[in-house]
Formats: sequence, C-alpha cells, structure tokens
Amino acid sequence: MASNFFFPSETYKSRRQILINKFATGKILLLGNEESSVNFEDNWYPFRQDSTFLYYIGINLPSMAAIIDIDNQETILFGDDTSIDMVIWTGPQTPLSELGQKAAIQKVLPLKELENHVDKHTMFLPRYRPEHTLKLEKLIGSKDAKHSLPLIHAIVSQRNIKSEEEIVELDKAVSISAGMHKAVIRAAKAGMKEYELVGVAQKFAADHGTRFAYPAIMTIHGETLHNHYYGNTLSEGDVMLYDGGVELESGYCGDLTRTFPVSKKFTELQAAVYNTVRNGYLKAREISRPGIAYKEVHFEVCKILAAGLIEIGWMKGNAEEAVNAGAHTMFFQHGLGHMMGLDVHDMENFGENYVGYTDEIVRSTEFGSRSLRLGKKLETGNVITNEPGIYVIPQLIDKFQSEGKFKAFINYETLNENRDFGGIRIEDDFLIT
Repeated sequence: MASNFFFPSETYKSRRQILINKFATGKILLLGNEESSVNFEDNWYPFRQDSTFLYYIGINLPSMAAIIDIDNQETILFGDDTSIDMVIWTGPQTPLSELGQKAAIQKVLPLKELENHVDKHTMFLPRYRPEHTLKLEKLIGSKDAKHSLPLIHAIVSQRNIKSEEEIVELDKAVSISAGMHKAVIRAAKAGMKEYELVGVAQKFAADHGTRFAYPAIMTIHGETLHNHYYGNTLSEGDVMLYDGGVELESGYCGDLTRTFPVSKKFTELQAAVYNTVRNGYLKAREISRPGIAYKEVHFEVCKILAAGLIEIGWMKGNAEEAVNAGAHTMFFQHGLGHMMGLDVHDMENFGENYVGYTDEIVRSTEFGSRSLRLGKKLETGNVITNEPGIYVIPQLIDKFQSEGKFKAFINYETLNENRDFGGIRIEDDFLIT
C-alpha cells in the first residue's frame, strides 16, 4: 500500500493552519477511508483515500483519522501500526510516528483513543460512505448529528484555488490522459469491440503508473451520457465517444472527452454536428475567465449549439429565444462543466451546491440547467472542465413531442429521421488565469 507523500511536510502544515485560522474555537474531525470489500471481506476494491484527508494530512493508508484542534493549535493523528499478522500479508509499513513527522504532525495516538477526543461539538464533513455514518454515530453519540456548514464553506474556499504544487500534479494527470486518448483513437477500427479499446486505455494508464479516475465511457452510443457497457462492435460509419481520465498516485486527475469517426472520416451530417459542438467548445474556452459567472458561460455556449442546430435543420427559429425557452435541452441535457482537482467532480462529496454555487448565484431547478454543477463566478486558480455536447435521445424526442414541447423551436420531422444519430461531446480541462 502506497503511503508516500507528494508534497513537503510544510505544505500540509500550511494547509491546516489556513483552515485553523478560519475558526475561533473548536475541533475538526477528518475521517480517512477504510478498505472496501467487493464480494467477501478480504477481496478489496482498489483503496482510495478521502480527498480532504489527503489534502490536509497526506497519508494514503486506510483506517486513519485526524483531529485538528483549533484551541490548542495542533493536529493529532490516529491510527495503528501494522501487526505482525498483517506484515505477513502486506509487508512492513512505515511506523505511524514517522508518517506523522512527514505530515508535520507531532502527536500520534492509537485509533481507539479517537473517541476520547471527539464530542458533540466537534465539526465534521458530510458522510458519503456507510462506515463514516456508523463511526460518527458512535463517536458523536447521536444518529442525528449534522455536518458543519461553516467547515464545508471553509474547505471549499481553500481547495477551490489550486496551488502551484497542485497545478503541476494536475498538468501531469491531464497530459497522461491526453496520451491515453490518442492511443485509443489510433487503435480504433471497424470490427473491434468497445472493451478492446477500454483495454488499450487501461494499458496506457498502467504503463504510466496511473489508473482510471472514473469508469471509462467508451461507446458508439454517446447519447447515453454515462454509458459503461462495452459490448458493442465498432462498424464503419459509427462515431466513437470516449470520456476518460487518469488519476495519479497523489489523487489528482484528468477528465477528457473525444468523439471520433471509426471510419477515420465523418459523414457530412456527423461533421456538421461535430463542428457545432466544437464551436461551443471554442466559445467556452474564449470566455472562461476570472469574474464571469460560469452559469453565463454555459448559456452562451447553449446559444452557439442552438444556432448550429438551426443550420443543420434539427431546430428552427431564433437561437437565443430557443435557449430562453429551454428548447436546447432536447440536445444538451447536462451542464457545461465542473470543478476538478483531487476529485474528478471536485469536492462533490460536500454537496454540489456548496462547491458550484453561492447565496447569490443559485442552482436552477429546470430540466437540463439543474444538471449544471458549476454556476458561480470563476476565480484565478480554479481548474474546470468545459464539455459541450449534442445528444439525440429517441426516448426524449418521443416524450417532448408527445407533450407538444418546443414546437416553435424543434423540427420534429427532420429530427425523427435522425433519431439514431447518437451523441458527440468534446471536453478539455482548463486552469483559470
């Protein structure tokens, strides 16, 4: 099990001090993750440490916790050294006292003593794993204990801006991810199965000491946004959509999408739709800058997509009016992008609204717009994705048409002639400067 640190001890100490300075008093509990079993106790999924624990503590080992004591200006690490029984199976591990020193933590205690340092006033983050819930019920002594909103806001404001050290890691992850996409595009040909291309991607990731940051979306049916079925055979004339990224051992990741023709050349219609998506991508790249609300970037791109679809003949009328009416959601059902960092959807375990929105810029409840994970103003140091797409979903066509929706903006007759078109998306990762 890797436990190496990816930044100097002063980095972790500085991060914790910034967090401490945001509060006048109290304690903060940071729970690390456990091993998680697949189908029996000792058959584990690949271990993934909690991202906030990685950010402030840096130790990539299971069954650990930390208390950040604001009043005493200290951090306590809780865990247990490896027993001889475990050494037989896992090999020797670095003593916790030594790991604590590498994280600039002087006080290290057995895990069983954690309960003596937690009370009902201790601040903690939202639970996203069952074991977190069970632990907190025992530690806090209540099933109804609520996570701390001030703690969420404090951590989001800090992790929201990436440091130079983080940007270096993110650049590595994105660069390897780009190479992985090139390998897939080069390998793709008619007669292959989708899972063969997943294998190409997995080999590239492994050859670079990384793993998938999330399950690959490798499909000739790109209209299904999160399509994890890999059993289709590629044929001439198909369009292949690959959404994939790698995660470094440090936890930082990439998230890219490319759509390409299996025949190495798009048909006229495929090219027209692709170029419409690309024009939306270029618009997003052009206007994503400090101070602009990302919600505004999203809707400006939607207008570009609608204008292109009007030229193609799938939509009609005025592009801006169509977007104002929500007609573009027939073709673009998700948000333009999201924050990225230690998590592909950065800090999403806190709740998307706390990460992507503010009291002033609130999330829409309308179809399509409600799937926009990021709406707030962009800041220097944000890392985001821009990922416009056009998707032709037969079931959605049938639903909207039967309800008589958007008749002034959607050319249902022409669209139904192309209801098996599929989907196209282009996605890149951006540092806001």
